[in-house]
Amino acid sequence: MQYGICPLSIAPIRVKPTDTSEMISQLLFGELVEIIEKEGSWIKVICLWDDYEGWMDIKQIEPILTEVYESYKSNSFYSLELIQPAAGNNHYLPITIGAALPDFDGINFRLNKNKYTFSGQAINPFSMEASPDLICKIGRKFLYAPYLWGGRSPFGIDCSGLTQVVYKLAGIKLPRDSSQQVEGGKTINIIDEAQPGDLAFFENKKGNITHVGVLFPDRKILHASGRVRIDDIDHLGIHNKEIGQYTHHLRIIKRFISDHEPLKYSVVANEKGEEGEQLETLF
Repeated sequence: MQYGICPLSIAPIRVKPTDTSEMISQLLFGELVEIIEKEGSWIKVICLWDDYEGWMDIKQIEPILTEVYESYKSNSFYSLELIQPAAGNNHYLPITIGAALPDFDGINFRLNKNKYTFSGQAINPFSMEASPDLICKIGRKFLYAPYLWGGRSPFGIDCSGLTQVVYKLAGIKLPRDSSQQVEGGKTINIIDEAQPGDLAFFENKKGNITHVGVLFPDRKILHASGRVRIDDIDHLGIHNKEIGQYTHHLRIIKRFISDHEPLKYSVVANEKGEEGEQLETLF
């Protein structure tokens, strides 16, 4: 078995082993893959986070040993900063929100043999319980990010990439595509029973799930359509006030987090390497 890690800020995953092929997803810095096939200068990978498969340029993945792969799986923080540079020995590397920081101690982390320092906020989501409050606060960070098919970063993101990365930072694994995400969670029968942080799924004229967004308070929804935006939502779907019409037809609402009080504390590492930072100070 061969494993790899993304050593770049963002790296594309494509349908076929060529630069002109459609980009279907992205790896963020520090995310892990299993390498299952090689064709010339391209490798086919399975992403650890969501089991998504696709082709990557072999130069954009750094091979790692099995023991390193296993260690990083359970010992990584995630960046909460939209964009924050990590300082290497002779270069700076932009780190995006959701990027993994292996062996992070609050100041330093290591990617294989390369040492970095990182002065931004990072979070270990698996040490806490997700909440509607946390989901919405993380989601707001992506406002005005441009829409990009297959994107998963503030420089370009699609609807399911947005929900996946937001939930990732809350410690919840979601599949990559909206048609896959809708298969999980608890069904909410009517929108009046929904709560912030629930995911709303939308269908096209053929009845296929093609869009997803995060419900916000006061009948609002955060979603990626042209850009990441907040629009009105009701039992019919998403209503865009700018154009005065409905843009997406509501199919179903799913809940992936439990009903409880908003999160008050989370395990966070700051520039001093301290833990226990209040959530309110992070946003």
